[in-house]
Amino acid sequence: MKLPDFEAWAIFASVVEHRSFSGAADALAVSKATVSKAITRLEARLGTSLFHRTSRRLTLTDSGRALADHAQRILSEGQTAEEAAFESASAPVGLVRVAAPLTFGIRHLAPVLAEFMTLHPGIKIDLRLSDAFVDIVGEGIDVAIRIAELPDSSLRARRLGPVTGHIVASPAYFDRMGRPRHPADLATHACFVYTNTANPEVWRFRRAGGEEAAVRIDGPIRTDNGDAMLPALRAGLGVARLPDFLVDEELAAGRLESVLDDWAGGASGLHLITPPGTLRPARVEALIDFLSDRLKRLCGEVHL
Repeated sequence: MKLPDFEAWAIFASVVEHRSFSGAADALAVSKATVSKAITRLEARLGTSLFHRTSRRLTLTDSGRALADHAQRILSEGQTAEEAAFESASAPVGLVRVAAPLTFGIRHLAPVLAEFMTLHPGIKIDLRLSDAFVDIVGEGIDVAIRIAELPDSSLRARRLGPVTGHIVASPAYFDRMGRPRHPADLATHACFVYTNTANPEVWRFRRAGGEEAAVRIDGPIRTDNGDAMLPALRAGLGVARLPDFLVDEELAAGRLESVLDDWAGGASGLHLITPPGTLRPARVEALIDFLSDRLKRLCGEVHL
């Protein structure tokens, strides 16, 4: 059996990443001629052109576009295998890129990461906090926290625990506007819209026995962050659907009140998400194991 030309595949992946032969040559610390010869060699072996070349521009052909992801996986797996070999003889070191929702990241993830870095001083963390969807493969994220019911994908997911949504407002608001007894009643209330969902203006519910309900909501606030809704909720300006970790303290203090608790609405899960592939550097494995342990405990402690 003739082995694949792994060097040429890795160089092809680097050219795609840097969008030029010279950029790939600089990144790989080889000559531009070496890069050009590797691409020519791979094209000859595959029997197809990978790039359209002009004096000003380098673009992928249809074949090149179809093979680029394969090349990137070959390069990534090779780099990861070498990193794993180097790290096996010593404590994990290096950078881990982590993504998480903004409020959860500040309140719950950041303290756990501080504990982790105390135990592993050779590991650095690049923490990116946003409630927006993050393309973890495209942005090079090693570990992501997602609070959602996940669609099928090639990403690897580990469910750590449930997250329950509550319909909340201030007691003063409910005294003034009435307490909903059925999800349909929310259509007449000022409901805050959380925009980082597929259909933010529709809230869906289910309760024991299988009865389902959906209601179209509207209100004075639209935002992509649940924490930003809390001042307006306390001021009695409307109703919101928010997760336990955002409203537990507010409910316990009596500043907010939960209604429709017999209807499951906004239930989801806390997940650890990683890119596809089976090989991961030791520093990433160490963080995944640590987060799995600490965040599973957190789910139990704060009833996410």
